[in-house]
Amino acid sequence: MLSYGLFQIAAFFLLIVLCTKPLGTFMANVYEGRPTFLHPVLQPLERLIYKLCGVSEEREQRWTQYAGALLAFSGVSMTLTYLIERIQHVLPWNPEGIAAMTPDLAFNTAASFTTNTNWQSYVPETAASYFTEMLGLATHNFFSAAAGMAIAVALVRGFARQSTDKIGNFWVDMTRSIVYILLPISLLMAVAFASQGVIQNFSSYTRATTVEGVEQKIAQGPIASQEAIKMLGTNGGGFTAANSAHPFENPTPLANFIQIWSIFVIPAALTYTFGKMVGNTRQGWSLFAAMSLLFFMGLAALYAAESYGNPLMAPLGVEAHGNMEGKEVRFGVAASALFATVTTDASCGAVNSMHDSFTPLGGLVPMINMQLGEAVFGGTGAGLYGMLMYAILAVFIAGLMVGRTPEYLGKKIEQKEVKMVMLAVLVVASSILLPAGITAVFPTALKQLSNPGAHGLSEILYAYTSASANNGSAFGGLNANVPWFNISLAISMLFGRFLMIVPLLAVAGSLAQKKLIPESAGTLPTTGPLFVVLLTGVVLIVGALTFFPALALGPVVEHFQMIGR
Repeated sequence: MLSYGLFQIAAFFLLIVLCTKPLGTFMANVYEGRPTFLHPVLQPLERLIYKLCGVSEEREQRWTQYAGALLAFSGVSMTLTYLIERIQHVLPWNPEGIAAMTPDLAFNTAASFTTNTNWQSYVPETAASYFTEMLGLATHNFFSAAAGMAIAVALVRGFARQSTDKIGNFWVDMTRSIVYILLPISLLMAVAFASQGVIQNFSSYTRATTVEGVEQKIAQGPIASQEAIKMLGTNGGGFTAANSAHPFENPTPLANFIQIWSIFVIPAALTYTFGKMVGNTRQGWSLFAAMSLLFFMGLAALYAAESYGNPLMAPLGVEAHGNMEGKEVRFGVAASALFATVTTDASCGAVNSMHDSFTPLGGLVPMINMQLGEAVFGGTGAGLYGMLMYAILAVFIAGLMVGRTPEYLGKKIEQKEVKMVMLAVLVVASSILLPAGITAVFPTALKQLSNPGAHGLSEILYAYTSASANNGSAFGGLNANVPWFNISLAISMLFGRFLMIVPLLAVAGSLAQKKLIPESAGTLPTTGPLFVVLLTGVVLIVGALTFFPALALGPVVEHFQMIGR
């Protein structure tokens, strides 16, 4: 079993490596306006969108205009989604007659999909109509993913350009992300999923009678099309409550493998896009190496914890198979551990097993992955700008160590850039720890926990970590569909998304105005193993210093309780 699991992991990562350069090169060409093999077919669609929306392809924006466009688009689209959810009972494509969402749930859901979080406090089969799923939520899967990619490219331009106050055009970058990247790959993936048995229909739910004589409703719907962009855009919101553990969403090992691959492929390729756009592909590979190192560290810890299993289960004779609680037999421990690591590294949030059923240390790894600030490949775009944030911090620390002004890619990293980066780092920490601390002493909120003690604290901490990191996965033992959680989690999502993006756009604007400085003998090399280790260490140290006290009271305590009984 161990050799089979290692083979799955090796095959997955090899495929990611093989796709990184070609897809990264293609995306660099797209964002820099160079023709690709898809332009003869899709360029008329791109230009039609510009014409209908009144967008000038040649007109670029300063960072404030870029940020304003992002915030305006997100605000309007979030409002429309909220309205759709509130009146879905009178809209078409609702064969089950699903009622309107409550105000707090609609607010939470609209904020969730707008921020690429896709946290679901509701049971999708019973709370969202086909109209809401497709027009309200699936469209956001494209929009929020494309917005993240646009922000990443804008930050890259800050490094690549000099003596200018322009970092691109948000509307153009987002349109190109959808038309040339997300839409074509999603179409191919939807067909692949349908071939594996993922359903795609508009039928009413099927009624069946179980062997106990109880009537059961079996959900139907347009799942294959939504599944594709859910994974590719690192969105993660499931058409069913079981998400990718449901056989209608993820029926076969091959479908499972495609889903895991699709979560990582764009975030990984964007590192190469970064290298191409700054004129040094080794810079991109160094970021890829740091991300990969962090990925394998987390995967090794999670796989080991789940393979070892729960010693309390040893008397039942099942310990030799690892911890199979909450996992699908068709996937097993290896594929479940790989999926959990990938989905929380990449801020996707889709799950093919229940994280609430993991061992304490197994549940610790997904939490840490998210608390690192979307730096381990991260979401589409979010992973690149998250790691670049830490790269700026790493060269700043290195500069302090040798007593000289830090430089990165020929740009001096000065007071303004460091302040903005630290603001982004503090936003992630505060939007997790502050609401989690309040919730831990709020009696009404504590009643929604299914487990007391350390595991209950882990459920709270995981929820706000997932919300702030725009991940969307959940431990599963927390009833979050109450006003307190719906509203507080939505605020964490909005803060974690936009209060991190805006400072980084300010960094992009500041860097773009600077002149490139030639390398000197005192310049820190940022393409070798030394920088990869330094960057990895900074990511881990910042995360450990920030979150270790909280983690020590949750999963760490629970682990010692488990082995000490």
